[in-house]
Amino acid sequence: MENGEAASDAIEEVDVLVIGGGPAGSTAAALLARRGWRVALLEKGAHPRFHIGESLLPMNLPILERLGVLEQVRAIGVHKAGADFPLCERRTSVFRFARALDPKYDHAFQVRRADFDRLLFEHARSCGADAREQVRVERVEFDAAGRPRQVHACAADGRALAFRTRYLVDASGRDTFLGGKLKLKRKSRAHQSAAIFSHFRGVERREGADAGNITVDRFEHGWYWLIPLPDDVMSVGAVCTPEYLKQRRGDNAEFLMRTLAARPSVWTRMQRAERVAPVHATGNYSYRCMRMAGPGWVMAGDAHAFIDPVFSSGVYLAMDGAEHAVEVIDGALREPAREAALQRAMGRRLSRGLRHFSWFIHRFTTPVMQRLFASPRNDCKLEQAVISMLAGDVFDNRAVLWRLRAFRLLYALNALAIAPHALRGWWRRRRQIGVVFAGDTLQEGNP
Repeated sequence: MENGEAASDAIEEVDVLVIGGGPAGSTAAALLARRGWRVALLEKGAHPRFHIGESLLPMNLPILERLGVLEQVRAIGVHKAGADFPLCERRTSVFRFARALDPKYDHAFQVRRADFDRLLFEHARSCGADAREQVRVERVEFDAAGRPRQVHACAADGRALAFRTRYLVDASGRDTFLGGKLKLKRKSRAHQSAAIFSHFRGVERREGADAGNITVDRFEHGWYWLIPLPDDVMSVGAVCTPEYLKQRRGDNAEFLMRTLAARPSVWTRMQRAERVAPVHATGNYSYRCMRMAGPGWVMAGDAHAFIDPVFSSGVYLAMDGAEHAVEVIDGALREPAREAALQRAMGRRLSRGLRHFSWFIHRFTTPVMQRLFASPRNDCKLEQAVISMLAGDVFDNRAVLWRLRAFRLLYALNALAIAPHALRGWWRRRRQIGVVFAGDTLQEGNP
């Protein structure tokens, strides 16, 4: 990276500097500040700001409890008992979190990300972090050993800011600040998709206890999400092949509605819907950085990896990663000799969880997975293990992990049973890997 003196009056001294004020950054900043470290949290935007990814997992809840914000989130969220997977217009498979293996929580929440992210950011400030908005990090200087030495940023009024930090957390989301600067970011070679979405009022909800469930509905070109939010608002979108999204011409709103109309089980629920937000399109976003940590720095959340959001894992992976980054940073600052071992352990654990999520996600739209989800069976508690995975329990629960491996064997046997159909599905997926979607209306920093 560039070297040079900061064009500012003074260099501020901190123990930890966190780039990005989303769920990962705010979680890390709050927990580090609680442990007595001097923390600067720099967010390039201003809260509240729109963000997609409104569906939390049950495994988010113990993290929120440890942060001390669980009841605040409950107050702004919609109770989510599980996930719906429609099979046709009148038949739906419902996976309720209460049926997971040894569920610690039997529910989660759907939240407006603008409100949720602001709540976490303000909580980090209340814990003692120096949380600043509209401050964009521009460059980092490294010393001869490869450790961050100075961080240069720019405030909204144009003032140059400089920080000397002992540790750097990249929680910049899909901007992937360090991943881009250090050339670590790699587009997924196994899976690519694009999305188009908006918010609507008046979308038909499920009845009773399932009214707050996320709906995940497949169609020819991918899958839909319907996420109930407060005030009768529903987040509705389609994750589809880049090849399909490149067909859009002109108006995004018209293309979204035409896409939703392709599936009767979705379109029936949209009959009284009124769009209350812009339509966004974003594409080719599955990626991973080759490393998640180095001397004096660590990545958390989407700054390290982003996978297709079909199982709503994004916010949970961000907050869980941030918690474990805190353990690495706290341990490394107190006992520098432990840093490399702590980083390796964190990397192994995260990779294990990402592997399980990714395996399911890459196959979710295949004929084989559709066959298994259409007729779920609980032999050896495999269905319960899949529900545990949907709840986010993919890291440390051995009873879940060995059953997820057994599910892979079941998948292979079913693939053999419908081999020609399965092969055609595999080829369709492979064909999309090299397709590039342009015209992103939402995010910077796509691969």
